[in-house]
Amino acid sequence: MKNGYFRLVTDASGFGLEIKAPTDGGECVRIKEVTEYLTLCNVLCDLSALKNAISEEKDIVLHLGDGACPAENMRYNLYMAEDNMSVTVRFLAASETGNKMSVEEFLHDLSFRQIRFGVEEARIREAFQKGEYCTDIIIAKGKAPKQGKDASIEYFFNTDPKVRPTLKEDGGVDFFNLNTVCHCQAGDVLAKLTPPVPGEDGMTVLGTPIKPRNIKYLKLRFGKNIDISEDGLVLTSKVNGHVTLVEGQVFVSDVLAVENVDNSTGNIEYEGSVEIHGNVQSNFSVKAKGNIVVNGLVEGAYLEAGGDIIIARGMAGMSKGELKADGNIVAKFFENAKATAGGYITTESILHSHVSAGSDITVGGRRGFITGGNVVAAKQIKVKTLGSSMGASTIVEVGADPGMKQEFVQLQKDVGELTKQVKSMEPIIASYAMKRKQGVQFTPDQMQYLATLLKARDKKQQELTEANGRLETLQQIMEQQQNAEVIVEGEVFPGTKIVIGDVSTVIQSSMKYCKFVKLRGDVKMVGI
Repeated sequence: MKNGYFRLVTDASGFGLEIKAPTDGGECVRIKEVTEYLTLCNVLCDLSALKNAISEEKDIVLHLGDGACPAENMRYNLYMAEDNMSVTVRFLAASETGNKMSVEEFLHDLSFRQIRFGVEEARIREAFQKGEYCTDIIIAKGKAPKQGKDASIEYFFNTDPKVRPTLKEDGGVDFFNLNTVCHCQAGDVLAKLTPPVPGEDGMTVLGTPIKPRNIKYLKLRFGKNIDISEDGLVLTSKVNGHVTLVEGQVFVSDVLAVENVDNSTGNIEYEGSVEIHGNVQSNFSVKAKGNIVVNGLVEGAYLEAGGDIIIARGMAGMSKGELKADGNIVAKFFENAKATAGGYITTESILHSHVSAGSDITVGGRRGFITGGNVVAAKQIKVKTLGSSMGASTIVEVGADPGMKQEFVQLQKDVGELTKQVKSMEPIIASYAMKRKQGVQFTPDQMQYLATLLKARDKKQQELTEANGRLETLQQIMEQQQNAEVIVEGEVFPGTKIVIGDVSTVIQSSMKYCKFVKLRGDVKMVGI
């Protein structure tokens, strides 16, 4: 395959334009390329006749004028990619009376144009030898950077704090198989670090290095009771206990086991997890950085856990007992108690209590009732019986946090302003880049201004990226909360107040097997 080409030649009555037809499916002569060439040679041509001659797709000489054929040397048009990663040339044949360029002359021209990397000299020599005219020939290629790989950490234990306890056939919680603690044995591998792989620089055809993206470095972070290998890549447990991941740091804790929390123990404050085989008496407190497991009853006591709180027989709060967990709370029942969980809450009954969960609350089992008090969840409350035939004041709330809405609106404003600031800098930076490509020399003050502008642009871009990330996170949370719902699998009694987001309703008559959602700006009852 060979493209068609053209050149000025002597004809019978003066000189003309010789047009060579393409062979084997090559490209025809480009009219624009011919007209631009003739303009540079100060030669006039009938455009209509030129088009007709090219369209015939055969060798032809188009007469242009009287006199001697102009002596036009071999020329070329050079095209550099916008990213400076490739250079394409189109050679134009010398006239019959002109001189052909040598390979060395062309290579010298490339050097003068600062094209110094990735020059395909063998391809250039081949094009000269074969006489490849009016053909796109890539004569220089840059080298793309080789991207590296980020470091990564693989954990060999469950890091999902949302794992659910095992349920019995009646929907109650099986307190003997909770699946909420990640046990480990001495010698167990807990985590492995895969180191990052550095990237390799690339290079433009102008010899400018191209840096690969920055790779992410990680380090294994851990607390006591853990060994790390000499190469810093493997964490191993030193003791039998349980393992947790808190803000990227691995902890292994021995579990503090006591029979009861009473006068014999006093208040307990422990770095790991606490397991209480019996009861927690009124007025005592238990604080643990890990989980708190109570196999008996909790009375009017205070329990605070960095992980989960699990109470097999429930809590009789006596209007002063309180539970507070960063994770989840699972208890047989709540009576005259206060409970706050960062995750979910699962129980079989809530009586005259104030209960709040960061995700959802499930009240199941055989009884499965909420009577009296205030029960709040971000996403969902599921219950069998809601309210009381005796008219006990019962309020349940689900939906978006007003503070989160306020933050979302402010972030939207911030993103708009940051986007405007970044866009205002881009034309100035682009102008500098274009002038630099054209060979314009800048003063030290101009270079200092450009450096300051680039630094400011990068900073604003980073702030914009962070703001967009937070905005996306809030959007996902609020979208979930917009679908907040109260599900009643049994009966809801009159007088019960249901709040969803910023709207509420008071139940006027008994209803069964229903779901309450926010619909068209109001709380509506729909079927399950």
